[in-house]
Amino acid sequence: MKPQKADILNNQGSLFQHQFSDLLDQSHPLYRLSSEIDWSIFEETMGGFFDPAQGRPALPVRLMVGLHYLKSLYNVSDEKVVSVFIENPYWQYFCGYEYFQYSIPCDPTSLVHWRKRFGEEGFELLLTETIEVAKRSGVLKPSSLSRVNIDTTVQEKARVSNRC
Repeated sequence: MKPQKADILNNQGSLFQHQFSDLLDQSHPLYRLSSEIDWSIFEETMGGFFDPAQGRPALPVRLMVGLHYLKSLYNVSDEKVVSVFIENPYWQYFCGYEYFQYSIPCDPTSLVHWRKRFGEEGFELLLTETIEVAKRSGVLKPSSLSRVNIDTTVQEKARVSNRC
């Protein structure tokens, strides 16, 4: 089934809940990056991978893209990105939530299923949008992309000796 809409991520406010926009430092890099990324590109492109007539609704695309971006940025495992998500309001805001969440957003295996479904094409889109955001925000100059350096150094495996 198609992914849930992003507005499902945002619980209805209550008397004791405060929106992240009122609590978080708006100069924090993840806070700023979340507004720079064009999330609709992912919604439109990746939403086509789902059959609207089959299965339960998929997890929101923004959540899954956000978790994969954070996983790569902080070099953590699927289990770790999901567990840190609960503790870090900036991660939650980056993934599209407006209010603090007290439970994990998905099982870590959902990240594996998502990667299998979208493969290289999905991650190429993520990389492309990351580069575009860097160019739009002035962090990356177009001249920096004119030359690419690739390190092709290969390290030999450690040899095991057969000495007793």
